[in-house]
Amino acid sequence: MVKFDTISIVVPVYNEARTIHQLLDLLRKLQLVNDIQKEVIVVDDCSTDNSAEALSTYAARYPEMGLRVLHHTVNQGKGAALHTGIREATGDYVIIQDADLEYDPEEYNILFKPVLKGFADVVYGSRFMGGNPHRILFFWHSIGNTLLTFLSNMFTDLNLTDMETCYKLFRRDIIQGLTLQEKRFGFEPEVTAKVSKVPDVRIYEVGISYYGRTYAEGKKIGWRDGFHAIYCILKYGLLG
Repeated sequence: MVKFDTISIVVPVYNEARTIHQLLDLLRKLQLVNDIQKEVIVVDDCSTDNSAEALSTYAARYPEMGLRVLHHTVNQGKGAALHTGIREATGDYVIIQDADLEYDPEEYNILFKPVLKGFADVVYGSRFMGGNPHRILFFWHSIGNTLLTFLSNMFTDLNLTDMETCYKLFRRDIIQGLTLQEKRFGFEPEVTAKVSKVPDVRIYEVGISYYGRTYAEGKKIGWRDGFHAIYCILKYGLLG
């Protein structure tokens, strides 16, 4: 049995004022196995709504949470926000958490299982395996995810079912040891390509729930991001 003390939760935020307090409530109340402690790092990517004010208010209201709020003075993209949060993380492991309520933090404990059993260094939470609930949404979006994962697997020689998932858990020294360049939604294929090349890395996948949003509800990723993801798969798959 492997023990670790702290998980760093990195949350990129862009115009999520309407829901960010709901996510922070979930994280504040979250009970983790083995009394693992939480370091919550929120990176506001120069939001144009009142996300920054909402974060400051929340941090002042719940000082015991130790919420760390970082700000970009210029909008740079989700990947850039993740770079900032990952760089500042001090926990034994780092997990990515979107601010849009599509994923359930209660399932961190599911991702921890292969780590705590001593099997994994990196764990992906797959929306496409297991018997957990999934909101039924866009057919072509799911086809796109499947295609991107298939292409990624061709170059990484992994057999992931969901490369584009938000929930990725990394041993901190591994993720901080990668030189990451993609500042927007290319983060997912880039980090997957680069982590697959870490010598002797042990990558696992577990099934998670997915409560997807529609575009009307605030979903941001579109078909242009899909084409850029293909470019990133080829670029980092071939060049590293």
